[in-house]
Amino acid sequence: MTVDFKGRAVIVTGAGNGLGRAHAHELARLGADVVVNDLGGSPDGVGGSSRAADFVVDEIRSAGGSAVPNYDSVATDEGCRGIAATALEAFGRIDAVVHNAGILRNASFGEMTDDKLFPVLETHLFGSIYLSRAVWPTMVQQGYGRLVFTSSSTGVFGRINGANYASAKAGIVGLCNVLALEGEELGILANAVMPVATTRLGGAPDITDDSDEAKAKRAEAVATRPRAQPEWVAPMVAYLASEACTTTHRYYSSAAGRYARIFIGVSTGWYAPERADDTEQAVCYASSQS
Repeated sequence: MTVDFKGRAVIVTGAGNGLGRAHAHELARLGADVVVNDLGGSPDGVGGSSRAADFVVDEIRSAGGSAVPNYDSVATDEGCRGIAATALEAFGRIDAVVHNAGILRNASFGEMTDDKLFPVLETHLFGSIYLSRAVWPTMVQQGYGRLVFTSSSTGVFGRINGANYASAKAGIVGLCNVLALEGEELGILANAVMPVATTRLGGAPDITDDSDEAKAKRAEAVATRPRAQPEWVAPMVAYLASEACTTTHRYYSSAAGRYARIFIGVSTGWYAPERADDTEQAVCYASSQS
């Protein structure tokens, strides 16, 4: 089946830069009406501006695509209801949501204060919950929907100085699992992508920054790390957001042009006898061998 979004409306959160911008462009290129959501804050979630969302909308429209901006925060229920309302007012439907918005506030666990913990959880995890909840009734009524969550290998495997981020991204996997199970009979599919790319959270300049330094930095990134650009992740996301995708309850890695499915599995394990002395010792041995 051809990946085609004509007549489909898609919300992309955090679409003013990086991965979200690449997703919005690819979806628009494939015919989607796109809601470009971006709060316009800093990489650590401070402040706000309409510049980034407007910039991407202008890019899409200049290329002949269809897009509208939205500046609401995904970190609140009110903001997510506003995002959904923008899509319905502009396009009359919501066919897919690409949950992409995110911030970083790295710290060691011993220094994980509330102001570093909760904003990250609210943006990544609560935002995914709030927006899914806001669009769910529309998708149920349509009998059709695609939810694409942005998780991370950090949420599955962890990393130092990222307890807040890892917790949020692991929670997104759990959310994806449940919505996949509940949504399948309703025509709503849910999958997650775990991308690797050079983005603003990793130090890339804001797309609205037209300084010589920013231009040079972007050019260097393309020249030295071409497959680390967000455009290599966008095709995977576009497929998962499309009618062509018929799978659900899955997670995919997208890194440097390599696309792979990620599994969470259980080993063969060890069966204890009916009555065993020193079972704890046996379990200890068995776990060290698995």
